[in-house]
Amino acid sequence: MADSAAASTVTGVTAEPVSRQERKQRTRQALLDAALELLADRGFGNLSLREVTKRVGIVPTAFYRHFTSMDELGVALVEEAMRTLRRMIRAARSDPASSHHLIRASVRTLYEHVRGNEDHFRFVIRERYSGTGPVSRAIGVELRLFSSELAIDLARFEYLREWSTEDLHMMADLIVTAMLATVTDLLEGVRPGDAEADERIVSIARKRLRLIVLGVPSWRSTV
Repeated sequence: MADSAAASTVTGVTAEPVSRQERKQRTRQALLDAALELLADRGFGNLSLREVTKRVGIVPTAFYRHFTSMDELGVALVEEAMRTLRRMIRAARSDPASSHHLIRASVRTLYEHVRGNEDHFRFVIRERYSGTGPVSRAIGVELRLFSSELAIDLARFEYLREWSTEDLHMMADLIVTAMLATVTDLLEGVRPGDAEADERIVSIARKRLRLIVLGVPSWRSTV
């Protein structure tokens, strides 16, 4: 089946897209969406190209018009989840008026993004801790970028300006690790729509970050 037909089937629209590039982009996104759906209850290593293309309604060879391999598709899924989150968190901490503001804004943004993209984050968390190969490495790269951007923002606080680059990155890594723990808490063991449980998790997330920040005044780096 041609890509144009697949795009129409997936979107539920029978009208021909405006351009060939748009048809290609729609089919590419359909492949990403189909893969994410199929990954709801399994690891990426157990997903086959044929399953994905069958779900979209294209022949397996058409897959290679959009991705060179399944690993490339997996990396695209990682980027789709993490880059949007990085952009949103960056906006949330754009005004470093206080650590209190930074914590509340970042935790709220993280919560809203995870709840709005749960399939993406189940995939990321699963592959982060049990995956291998390019997909797992891509997650590591995205988390390091996340941490590096946060370290730059931390340096804007007056009481952290004298910290070494190494110490700022160490603190950023601790914060990112705490945020990953929050993502895991939100995705595991919480009934859908349980607002009270969600609020407990958000509260604990803020406390985790406050514990990290409270250690700042007493910190003295030693060789």
